[in-house]
Amino acid sequence: MNTTSAFILSKTIPEGGKWSSRIARGKKLTFTALQDGANVSLLFYNANDLSERYNMPDTLKAQHTAHLTTGNVLMSDNGRVLASIIQDSLGWHDTISGYNTRTQIDEKYGKTTYQDCRNDWYRSGEENLAVELFRNGLTTRDLGPVLNLFSKVYCDEDGNMQFVAGHAKKGDTITLRTEMDVLMVVSNTPNPLNPSRTYPSTPINLSITDAEPLQEDDVCLNHRPENRRAFENTWDYLLLTKGGSL
Repeated sequence: MNTTSAFILSKTIPEGGKWSSRIARGKKLTFTALQDGANVSLLFYNANDLSERYNMPDTLKAQHTAHLTTGNVLMSDNGRVLASIIQDSLGWHDTISGYNTRTQIDEKYGKTTYQDCRNDWYRSGEENLAVELFRNGLTTRDLGPVLNLFSKVYCDEDGNMQFVAGHAKKGDTITLRTEMDVLMVVSNTPNPLNPSRTYPSTPINLSITDAEPLQEDDVCLNHRPENRRAFENTWDYLLLTKGGSL
């Protein structure tokens, strides 16, 4: 069996940057923090049916967790697997704190505009995600909960959400594998719960390669019975819509 990972793309998403693309099934997406304190927000959609997208509540409920790491999958609102996490140097990625708005950015870091600051103006996650959605035929009505890579947020005993400063270090990585054709939308903007009064500036590298074929002992497939059922739902969908062997 040929398990060589063919290189496809490597790009740096600068601080405040955004990006989106349709990505075929069977690709590895490796995100690397190029400085300390990274946060990058992701949205996922079925590239062939954009009405199907990442469902945060079902993803967490089915896997009995409030954060994601190796072995976890990103489930869609149709009970299928959009992508799975096959490698992670951190062990915790935030699913619950969402993205920041223009109002939040202005209040925390000071108001900036492109006219005054050019590319140094402070971008918000909401605006970045909205721009990329529009580029792909979607609107702000299609915004939903994001996955915040590299951030750790937990709830204390009183139910308050707590941001863990210093969680991500330079060189930390997380790798996702696409389990169907997806549209991925990326915003490299601060976590809304980050208490820093200085706009965080951490570029991210994204590397895309071919993934090795999924094996029966795969950590994501076997993480929980619910994961296997979601994979089986995905395989049935792909056989019906794509045909051929998986």
